[in-house]
Amino acid sequence: MSEDFKAELERIAIEINSIDRSIERLSKKRQQLNARKASINSQIIEKASEELANQDWGRCDHPWSDKVKQILKLKFKMDKFRPHQLSTINAIMSGHDCILLMPTGGGKSLCYQLPAMVLDGITLVVSPLVSLMEDQIMAMEALNLPATLLQGSSTREHVNNVHKEMTTKNPSFKLLYVTPEKLAKSKRFMSKLEKMYQMGLFSLLAIDEVHCCSQWGHDFRKDYKFLGIMKRQFPKVPILGLTATATTSLIQDVQNILNIQGCLVLKASFNRPNLKYENFTYVDSLKSFVNHLAKKDNVSELEDLLKNRFNGLSGIIYCFSIKDCEEIASDLRKRGIKAKAYHAQMDAERRSSVHKSWTSNGIQVIVATVAFGMGIDKPDVRFVIHHSLPKSMENFYQESGRAGRDDHPASCILFYRFGDVFRQSTMVFTEQKGLDNLYSMVAYCLDLSRCRRALIAQHFGERWEVLDCNKMCDHCEQIGLYEEKKSYLKEEFHFTPYSTISYINIGDRILPGGQDLPFPMSVVKIKNEENSSIKSESTAICSLDSQTSSPKVEATPSKQSSTSTKKSSSSSLSSVAKEMKQNKNSVDTDSDSVKQKGKFDRLKQASTVSKKTTSLMKRPY
Repeated sequence: MSEDFKAELERIAIEINSIDRSIERLSKKRQQLNARKASINSQIIEKASEELANQDWGRCDHPWSDKVKQILKLKFKMDKFRPHQLSTINAIMSGHDCILLMPTGGGKSLCYQLPAMVLDGITLVVSPLVSLMEDQIMAMEALNLPATLLQGSSTREHVNNVHKEMTTKNPSFKLLYVTPEKLAKSKRFMSKLEKMYQMGLFSLLAIDEVHCCSQWGHDFRKDYKFLGIMKRQFPKVPILGLTATATTSLIQDVQNILNIQGCLVLKASFNRPNLKYENFTYVDSLKSFVNHLAKKDNVSELEDLLKNRFNGLSGIIYCFSIKDCEEIASDLRKRGIKAKAYHAQMDAERRSSVHKSWTSNGIQVIVATVAFGMGIDKPDVRFVIHHSLPKSMENFYQESGRAGRDDHPASCILFYRFGDVFRQSTMVFTEQKGLDNLYSMVAYCLDLSRCRRALIAQHFGERWEVLDCNKMCDHCEQIGLYEEKKSYLKEEFHFTPYSTISYINIGDRILPGGQDLPFPMSVVKIKNEENSSIKSESTAICSLDSQTSSPKVEATPSKQSSTSTKKSSSSSLSSVAKEMKQNKNSVDTDSDSVKQKGKFDRLKQASTVSKKTTSLMKRPY
């Protein structure tokens, strides 16, 4: 009997093994089919997206085109559209989903406000900030356009009136602003939306700052992920997502979250030609570094900028912490500059008061944390200064983009300290891409040569030519000065068995007699006691190259008189050239490389202490 059981157990084991092999084989087959299915779906989506992108959405022969033009002129007081505005409006009016990437101040709001006036029913606008919605409502009221909002502080009477109007065939408003939290947490509001949809009154869903949907974004909001059900629940309602900062991978993530894969994606150029990007670094010397750590020098530099370069002009200073905001605002006020702090720990009434005071030019500068971010709509901001390192390129681009929204020249200045990296890293390391985003910002700051605009474009997957900058960043601005200096002096090298010695010689470009140099120079005197070929003090013209820290020899005319300066310019260069050639000959014949290295070190030292030496003209920086 036991043998029969054993035989049966063996048969069962064999059958189970056979089933396991079949399951494994079928599982692999299932994986292959799923991969093939995903590939086909991806190709279908890609083809549909290409077909949408290849259409001419900027045409003016649509059934609604005349009405759109009329409303643009009569209601919005504008004569023409900005780039991509008409294309976005036509796509929405055609019932297609769309994601629009447009720089801050590019006119994104018009792309849903105008269609709302043309379409029947109500346009629902999801926005992350109550202050932003309030600004939009005030702007709409100024244009006499019907709009309202629902927020946590709304009265019960107002909420009931809005809910009633949502299911009325002729509602008293065309735009309804809500936060994502309202959608995620109010079942009553969602039921009203369902009824509004069934009545054919839900015309458009506009999602402002749509990058907040993605965990890869720099301003992730978990309630934004709730918006993923909107397409499933209201499939016939077109969705418009708007953002000023999003990479290609982030856009794909947003499409997946909102279930609008293959939608039309319109990208305006990230290049803001009226903005000038500059970096100031606090590593010039130990004393400077200590002063900046003590927050002394940086406030002095801010004072100098605000009282001279930006005197009387409106601007924003972004800080890392609330403490920094309060201290810097206080220090600036003590120095006679009208400045106030703005941060999240202030109550809503006080924040609103500071915002209105700045908007009405009651104060010159608002010193803020990132709480003063999205939705700042002041056209005449002439400068945005980052007092410390932002946490990402997206943050930097969006915050600096608050400047120059009137298309007039404006400055975006970043003060960078290496210590900022560690302050930020402790705050962002828990975010999904926090450290990667921070290190991208660090790479931008540490780049010493490439165009800053090109670096921004590269980060966002856009390609700019260097000429597109038009000297509107500190790097490209220096190219002209560098080209001017080229060939007047040149660096040559002498090789010995023990070391490589560099020295400066007169270049091929010699100025005609009586002509001044086209750039400022400083003269220093160097004693050459060890070098027997030069018994007296030799006059050398020195400066340190800011990029390579290698000493360079320059020449300037005497400061005795402007007339004698012009006459002696050529002879000064000739005498310096003669002495430099004597130095070269002595180096060739002198076998003691240590002495020559000592001469090199003294030359470098002389350039760093040029304030104590004879100076004929001020250096440019």
